[in-house]
This record gives sequence, C-alpha cells and structure tokens, in this order.
Amino acid sequence: MQPFRAAAIQMVSAASVEANIAAADALVAEAASAGARLVALPENWSFMGRGERDKLSVRERDGSGAAQDFLSCAAKRHGVWIVGGSIPMECGEPDKVANVCLVYDEAGRRAARYDKIHLFGFQRDEERYDEAASVAPGRDPVAVDAPVGRIGLSICYDLRFPELYRSFGAVDLITVPSAFTYTTGAAHWETLLRARAIENLAWVIAPAQGGTHASGRRTWGHTMIVDPWGTVRAELAEGPGVIVADIDPAFQAEARASLPALRHRVL
Repeated sequence: MQPFRAAAIQMVSAASVEANIAAADALVAEAASAGARLVALPENWSFMGRGERDKLSVRERDGSGAAQDFLSCAAKRHGVWIVGGSIPMECGEPDKVANVCLVYDEAGRRAARYDKIHLFGFQRDEERYDEAASVAPGRDPVAVDAPVGRIGLSICYDLRFPELYRSFGAVDLITVPSAFTYTTGAAHWETLLRARAIENLAWVIAPAQGGTHASGRRTWGHTMIVDPWGTVRAELAEGPGVIVADIDPAFQAEARASLPALRHRVL
C-alpha cells in the first residue's frame, strides 16, 4: 500500500439541508484539490436542527435522498473515497431515526453503512442530552476494505467504548465523525482520540462539528488526524475548514513491529 493523503472536514452545520450540502460541497472540493484520496465529513453534517426531534423531518429512506445523492456524486466527481459523517435515516420506528455513516468509493458506489451503536446521554446543571429519545441504536460493528487500507467506522460517542474498536481486528484507519459538546470535548476529546490510536496502533481521522449552531448549542470542534503513535498530525480548533495529513503505511508497520501489542492480546 502506498502513502496517500487524507482529509478531515470541520463544519458548523445549520438547520437547512440545502445550505449544509452547499457548504460540504465546497469543503470536499477543497480537500480533493489538496490531493486527498480519502475525505471524511463530521457527524450530522447534513442537518443540525434547533431541537433533537427536528431530524425526523429530514430523515432519508435508505438509497434515496439529497444527502445520499450528494455523497455519491461528490465521491465520483472528485474521484475520492468519502466517509460520509452521519445523516438521519429511516429506521422502521415512526418517532426515531438511525444515525448512519455511509461510505462511498471513488466511483460513487456505496461501500459500507454503519448505524451508530452507542447513543449519547449527558446531564449537568441545565445542560442535557438524550440521543436515545430520537435515535434507534445500531447493533453491528462495521469495517470496510478500501484501496487506502481497512477502515473501522464509528460515530462520536462510540469513541468512549474501546471494545468496539477491538472488535474490528487490525484496521489501518479509524474514523470518528463527531459533534462533541463543548463541555465533554474540552475535557476528553483529544485524550480519547489519542488513546484509540495508541491502543489500536492505527491512524485516527476525526472530523467534527466546531462552533455555535442555530439551536445555541456549541460543539467542541478540534478536528484531528492522529497517527498510530498517538501524535496529532493535523488539527483545526473551530469553524469550517479542512485539514489534511499524509498517511504513511510504513510508519504504521514500523510502529506495530516495534510494539507488537496487537499480537500480544490475550483477551
């Protein structure tokens, strides 16, 4: 496998799918122009409503919808693999959605679907989140083989559950599209990302929401690409933008050879 360039996109998504698609379109084009072969979008890139249940009005049917059409067309137009952050999709329950990450190859064909397994809940003083009230959880871990390596898929709150990443086996990259809250992001985001990279000796690509949204919610941002030794190779603190990093498979191979922790696993 040859070295390649990966890009992570940071957004401050709004309550308009059309506006968010336009913003994502420009950022994907920027990433492709920078030479990226793999481009990753953040969680909820296509829609961040004022209330948790607003997403019900924009959920898409599997295989049909504006967000899915955009991801497919953008991947094909730029000849890149796209890890499509997450979008709300029908789940068979009238009052809930699935929070879904879709992956498209360079020809615009869908290569994988991952439904977010772990649903965020948090309460401190007046700050409260209960994702399970409007989202149905997924059940199955998903990793996908791509020309750039084997990619383990996760979304946001999944980051706190290391057993998910162990279930992938030896993956080359881990993607963590996120919309971390400012409170939990400031406390834990970088630590968790670096830990997942170190313990799996894998590259971690973590595109994020980063700013103040229409609802008043402030997301942490700090989109990052972390190498298998736990070093942050690229970071964007706040606001829309693109970061890139050159992914060298030889660096990962050397790290795994010098510290063969994956081969030493017992449990």
